[in-house]
Amino acid sequence: MSQENEYREQRLRNMEELVSAGYQPYGSAFERTGRLDQLHAEFAEEREVRAAGRLTTIRDMGKSIFADLHDGSARFQIYVQKKALPEEAFDAFKLLDLGDQIGITGTCFITRTGEQTIKVSDWTMLAKALMPMPEKYHGLKDTESRYRHRYLDLLSNPESRQLFNRRTAMIREIRRYLSDRGFYEVETPMMQPQAGGAAARPFQTHYEALGTDMFLRIAPELYLKRLLVGGFDKVFELNRNFRNEGLDRTHNPEFTMLEIYEAFADVNGMQALIEGMIRHIAQKVFGTLQVGSEERPVDLEPAWREVTYRELIEEKMGAGWFDLSVEEARKRAEAEGLHIEPDWDHLLITHEVYEKLIEKHLMAPTFVKRLPASLIPLAKACPDDSSLADVFELVIAGQEVAPAYTELNDPLEQRRRLEAQAGENQEKIDEDFLLALEQGMPPAGGMGVGIDRLMMILAGVDAIRDVILFPQLKPRGEVAG
Repeated sequence: MSQENEYREQRLRNMEELVSAGYQPYGSAFERTGRLDQLHAEFAEEREVRAAGRLTTIRDMGKSIFADLHDGSARFQIYVQKKALPEEAFDAFKLLDLGDQIGITGTCFITRTGEQTIKVSDWTMLAKALMPMPEKYHGLKDTESRYRHRYLDLLSNPESRQLFNRRTAMIREIRRYLSDRGFYEVETPMMQPQAGGAAARPFQTHYEALGTDMFLRIAPELYLKRLLVGGFDKVFELNRNFRNEGLDRTHNPEFTMLEIYEAFADVNGMQALIEGMIRHIAQKVFGTLQVGSEERPVDLEPAWREVTYRELIEEKMGAGWFDLSVEEARKRAEAEGLHIEPDWDHLLITHEVYEKLIEKHLMAPTFVKRLPASLIPLAKACPDDSSLADVFELVIAGQEVAPAYTELNDPLEQRRRLEAQAGENQEKIDEDFLLALEQGMPPAGGMGVGIDRLMMILAGVDAIRDVILFPQLKPRGEVAG
């Protein structure tokens, strides 16, 4: 029998003894005076309180027991004394195991060492843990186990719990920041007849009631723009998107995006909004504008750099890059170690240079502006050069965090671009979206923010799976990325 099974068998025997003593292993609701962090904050000696949580340490001293109770908000020491409880209650307490959930009633006092403690006058069983917790001092360190058994990771690794507490706080602050500026939070369909708003492979399903194929959304953009047409002038959605593509250090097929649209604005309005919002989040959630890790620090305080796509390419590849023939550009790129497909044109080669050789080295917050219009069919062209899109990509710590556009609102031009993008698959064009545009969409700025990536950057972690509670994983034994 394995050691794990031996532990389980012992816990089952303890549970049987508890039942014999009158303690049901899986109890009912338990009214608390407050969470443990509240009890610490409002601590007063001689105050009677009711608390509940998981036993994480038990120190049996014979006629008295000290133990630690955790409820997710904090740790609180409890004291169980033989003479303060009925004999059967004290004896039953000795049958408890680490990980068991209990409720207690008791009186607050301070020990000789100065620790806030609850002296137990009564206790009840709430849930028996049949499996042992990870070792107290080592926690759950195996990477694959941490992702597959996130509940154990949260129980045994305080830094993981803090990370996800901060993620929750970040999303709360995003909502507050946008609401304070007059934006309405809305919801759009996650299951759509057309997978539009971005170029990505969708997940496909079938809607039995309608007898039609549907797609999990790859982006909510086209529905949010319909709301601009309908008179919502400031909208945002914190949404789940699904893309049937990569699974690696910075990609998860199910991910969280914030999309924002503001009527009568443009890309410059989005730039001011995102810079203010990220600084606000950093200050409120992390308490500083110096974020990231020791290895990859990010300073959000200085003015954020603005640079054009062309300038970055020429900084890396030389001033004459855009005058090179396709063959010359291919040779130059391959000399830099890039793999270039035989059928790529100058535009695709250039963008490969940007993504592989430039973007990942942009550590300080950088607005990369005026990208090639043909890469971004939903954005308006720059007024002075129709070959360029009036957009930016915000890059921080080598990762794209937020693309933003001056949105294209010309329905005829939008149709031409979508038809060119669809090629022979004209049925993929969202005709209802184009019909909405023909009702007149106001000029607008729009932006998408990768919430998972933003959290990675602010918290200084390297893998997207570390900031997603339940990330998608390869079959057991094959951890991606």
